[in-house]
Amino acid sequence: MNLGISPDLVPAWVPASGHALRLVGVHFDAVRIGDLFGEQVAYELMQFTDFRAGPIVRAWSRGRGGNSYFLLPPRTAAAYAWPVGVEVVGRDRRHTAFVGVPALYGDTWPLDWRSLPCTEAPFVEPELLQEMVVRVLAA
Repeated sequence: MNLGISPDLVPAWVPASGHALRLVGVHFDAVRIGDLFGEQVAYELMQFTDFRAGPIVRAWSRGRGGNSYFLLPPRTAAAYAWPVGVEVVGRDRRHTAFVGVPALYGDTWPLDWRSLPCTEAPFVEPELLQEMVVRVLAA
């Protein structure tokens, strides 16, 4: 992970310290993939993009593995057909969803960055993420 991100380039939705909940659909859309499947998709995506995949947050859970949250541009995730094991974290007229976002530095347990937002990739590209999910499922 590259922690050399300029403070001027840090998105406003990234907290200065600790972690914070952010409203899905306003700041970003989120796709959740659990456990090793999520880790493998993140790895493949990072390899393919030369470690400029865009924001991927890991949420650890004691004794139960964890989830990877791929942060996409707002209002884009629902346009794709995601396979079983991939969940769009979204909101609609009756539901509101939040995703935890860690600070760039310091103690952010149980969240951490698998991949940071960067100038080249302020968000994960939805179509590329879908391709990586299909690739990992086929392997």
